[in-house]
Amino acid sequence: MSSKALPVHSQHDFVIIGSGSAGAAMAYRLSEDGRTSVAVIEFGGSDIGPLIQMPSALSYPMNMGLYDWGFRSEPEPHLGGRRLATPRGKVIGGSSSINGMVYVRGHALDFDHWAESGATGWGYADVLPYFKRMETSHGGEAGWRGVDGPLHVQRGRRTNPLYAAFVEAGRLAGFELTEDYNGSKQEGFGAMEQTIHGGRRWSTANAYLRPALKRANVRLIKAFARRVTIEGGRATGVEIETGGAVQVVQARREVIVAASAINSPKLLQLSGIGDGALLSAHGIEVAAHRPGVGENLQDHLELYIQQECLQPVTLNSRLGLFPKALIGAEWLFLKTGLGATNHFESCAFVRSRAGEPYPDIQFHFLPAAIRYDGKTAAKGHGFQAHVGPMRSKSRGHVRLSSADPRVAPKIVFNYMSHDDDWRDFRHCIRLTRQIFSQQAFDAFRGREIQPGEAAQDDTALDAFIRDHAESAYHPCGTCRMGRADDVFAVVDPQCRVIGVDGLRVADSSIFPRITNGNLNAPSIMVGEKASDHILRREPLAPSNQEPWANPRWRKSDR
Repeated sequence: MSSKALPVHSQHDFVIIGSGSAGAAMAYRLSEDGRTSVAVIEFGGSDIGPLIQMPSALSYPMNMGLYDWGFRSEPEPHLGGRRLATPRGKVIGGSSSINGMVYVRGHALDFDHWAESGATGWGYADVLPYFKRMETSHGGEAGWRGVDGPLHVQRGRRTNPLYAAFVEAGRLAGFELTEDYNGSKQEGFGAMEQTIHGGRRWSTANAYLRPALKRANVRLIKAFARRVTIEGGRATGVEIETGGAVQVVQARREVIVAASAINSPKLLQLSGIGDGALLSAHGIEVAAHRPGVGENLQDHLELYIQQECLQPVTLNSRLGLFPKALIGAEWLFLKTGLGATNHFESCAFVRSRAGEPYPDIQFHFLPAAIRYDGKTAAKGHGFQAHVGPMRSKSRGHVRLSSADPRVAPKIVFNYMSHDDDWRDFRHCIRLTRQIFSQQAFDAFRGREIQPGEAAQDDTALDAFIRDHAESAYHPCGTCRMGRADDVFAVVDPQCRVIGVDGLRVADSSIFPRITNGNLNAPSIMVGEKASDHILRREPLAPSNQEPWANPRWRKSDR
């Protein structure tokens, strides 16, 4: 995909920074009427090629400087000083082109919490119509899912017997089952959904950006965004660097920042929007004192609980060069087989305790024992569950480390800084062991590989957590949405940056609180809904559908 020929300094009605989950959706929606001109600024290159388009190759692009910004956290004080990788897409389609292709809307009560915390108009009734508008669901619950949207969502074939064993083990342990966790009932064990279509990664580049670029009123500009230009309290364009020259892409109507929970606050700070003391310390003129810019950073942490498998049915036997070559060849010519899935085909959302009104633990199940980045596989056969709490109370920040736009910001997640995080993770480990101990796994279950059967008491589990907890790559919250009179809010409920005209932020950075599950789906929804606000359209009519609630939630965790 290449940018259409144009002078990059020309004017456009809307200038979007970032072609990722929200940015691509906005490019598509803002240009639909053919009357408004849209420019999308993207520093990354093409997403063409099997490493991105082949679903099972997912571990490669997020570890390649060609496609990933390469951010790392500062030494995390509660994780033994480890610096954790923070992949963000530097490619057409942004992080939707390097993620795990897992599709989770989030729970209804997540969005009701947004509305209650100041994001008026973003409750579940308000966002459900946008989730429907963006989807074409293959196999989802009728009436709750979209049927004609740009984003195709499917379930895997689940031919490996371990997928069914995981779901049955959850049932035997007393937990709910769900036919569609993105429908009326999130809670329970069931099939996981994927943004895969026709055997290919169905990123927002494929779903939204390519169709948008066929329109004469949309332009893609390959350039590095340095800052938003602000004159007289109004955003007027974006200063870019391309071909060794610095130029300005001018916006007649608005600039929209959709550059990720890391790059969006960085760009605002470089543009003079943020905590005045921080900006002044870097010699940046303050355009708007918004101390919340870069704060409220949240993420999901997870652990891999690994079990030896006594039968040779896992993916570990397919990790050699020859089996990989066969998988790749089948995918290349037919777009079928093990190359056409992300291998996350069963999952669960459960509650950790009685009194928790909705799920706060997520499981991804994988019929292999291997790190998410693909770097380390267990010897022999194994399977694993990725598990972690969904609503940590820990908060971090993203702050400039230099006024030079090319220098990465300082990222501090402050993981595990709240005592509840330790309690919740210990419970996650013990609960996973309980699931794996069910009769459904009797024919498969060998020894526990990780953490290992010797790790039983709190001290041993805490040591394992400290050494092995990894990011699930769900950063958000750094340009929090809230009331216009909230001093720590960055954008108002229409995604307008408070204190600067003609400027909005629309991506996962505006989440007031992290949602339940993977963040790609709600990020796309933000782009869809923000588009109506930007175009000053009446929002879609709120839904009157009532999601399922566990009648036993006050008395039991299942």
